[in-house]
Amino acid sequence: MTAPPILLSHWPTPLDPAPRLSAALGLRPGDLWVKRDDLTDLGGGNKVRKLEHLVAEAVADDATVLVTSGGAQSNHARMTAAAAARLGLRAVLVLSGAPVAERPGNLALEALLGARVVPAGDVDADGLARRAAEVADELRDAGEVPALLPLGGSSPVGARGYLACAAELAEQAPDAAHVVVAVGSGGTMAGLVAGLGAERVLGVDTGAVPDPVQRVAGLVAALGGPDAPLRLRRDQVGGGYGALTPAGAAVLRTAARTEGLLLDPVYTAKALAGLAAAVRDGEVRPGERTVFVHTGGLPGLFGHPVAAELAAAALGRAT
Repeated sequence: MTAPPILLSHWPTPLDPAPRLSAALGLRPGDLWVKRDDLTDLGGGNKVRKLEHLVAEAVADDATVLVTSGGAQSNHARMTAAAAARLGLRAVLVLSGAPVAERPGNLALEALLGARVVPAGDVDADGLARRAAEVADELRDAGEVPALLPLGGSSPVGARGYLACAAELAEQAPDAAHVVVAVGSGGTMAGLVAGLGAERVLGVDTGAVPDPVQRVAGLVAALGGPDAPLRLRRDQVGGGYGALTPAGAAVLRTAARTEGLLLDPVYTAKALAGLAAAVRDGEVRPGERTVFVHTGGLPGLFGHPVAAELAAAALGRAT
């Protein structure tokens, strides 16, 4: 039996107009709206929708500790730590890459939340999953009851959270022709596609996994969604996951300076750059209502090299 979700935030999230950004991208001022999933509880971001379902199963299984994995600045890991604190559980976060104190970002929040961080080194997604499973086994041997949550919260259970978002959008913007979202581990796009249809959802690959098409399609099928071609742009990956592209850097500034809208360099900047490219090549046209799903991730900005560059630019600017 599926456990009912545990409420971790306030719903629905707002849908805000973005007329100045819309015009800057080449659309009409009334075309672009922003779904503010960056304004959720637990520090903000899309992962809380998935966690409402994942932690419900963990609690139903009498878990004492949540174990999950991600990159050095994983937003999912940070929000898992927050969810664990909310529910009186412990959190162990297995992080790849090079988590370093000089780039605090999500790491600082994870320490504040009381999570234990286990560095996994330079491993691929499969290696990271294996290390997370080993950590869960170690905890089980020590008498804990671990719940192992998937990378990015993207499983059929976690993706159900974005079926709820799709239902919100169906009420807030029933005439939306395009719903644009960053694609990392795939669950967010999958839930939207299952709820809204493949023709309306435009995903922008951020380079988080090597097989985003297969992952999203598999999750859509598991949710009972349509068997239809996905709209998934793969032209914004650039140097790879976490590498800010020139196009991403440009829209990072544009969103901030037109709407006061703060994006992150890993996911939402690439997603907005993908929308800008879709406008340029005619996939998204003026006069079509377009929703940009802001999936949050702002703390990660302060763990990214671009943060130091922006600070240096501010200090060097004449007043």
